[in-house]
Amino acid sequence: MIYFLCFVLFSIGLYSILTKKNLIKIIIGIAIVDYSINLFFILVAYRIDGRAPILKEGEKIKRIVDPLPQAVVLTSIVIGLAVTALLVAIAIRIYEKYGTFDINEIKELKG
Repeated sequence: MIYFLCFVLFSIGLYSILTKKNLIKIIIGIAIVDYSINLFFILVAYRIDGRAPILKEGEKIKRIVDPLPQAVVLTSIVIGLAVTALLVAIAIRIYEKYGTFDINEIKELKG
């Protein structure tokens, strides 16, 4: 069920990217897609009653949580933040030049 909710969140972001004409709404859609993928990776690694992968001497391995998806998501958060900051900077420059965030008006100006 929870994986379905990740898919719904992904679909909302993808809908925003493909149908909206405002650059800010498209950037928000990209951020939603990024967050939904991060949530999916965390849910894949989740274990009920899981514990950290720290073992004591002579201890058996039981229900250890995989740390690799957590590291991947941490890296993805940093990259997503950088991409979002770059997209916002580009959107601001476009607004300064054309005076609008609407993609249709920017296409008509051709300048």
